[in-house]
Amino acid sequence: MNNRVICCPIAFATPDMNEALALRTEILRKPLHLEFKSEDISEEWDSYHLGAFLSNGFVVGLLILKPIEERVKMRQVAIHSDFQKKGIGVKLVQYSESFARHFGFTKIELHARLSAVPFYQKLNYKIKGKMFKEVGLDHYFMEKNLK
Repeated sequence: MNNRVICCPIAFATPDMNEALALRTEILRKPLHLEFKSEDISEEWDSYHLGAFLSNGFVVGLLILKPIEERVKMRQVAIHSDFQKKGIGVKLVQYSESFARHFGFTKIELHARLSAVPFYQKLNYKIKGKMFKEVGLDHYFMEKNLK
């Protein structure tokens, strides 16, 4: 499956961005009864939006990298429910690591939902600190050096 998937940047304020936003809403926001506000999205103009696309152009995954000095914070990782557990998340995260290295970032950090911790551990992300609550869910701070 994932050999048909192409990972690449998503330009801000484009139809692909709108499709990615709809996916984020469906996977990440609706289950928590949350909605995006226009100011939430407008604050992401300085972040890298990366997508996983099928050969027909359909967005099946996305994540955001927010630059913070020499590191980036991975946020809003979402894979379409019909395409989860097919290697797309792995491919997208690995692409994001190469992307971040290319732009000189030395570390990726993230807040992983408890259910996603094993996924990130398999990709060599390390837990730092104690579990905490975010949007009502248990999370861990995790990071990976890119050097």
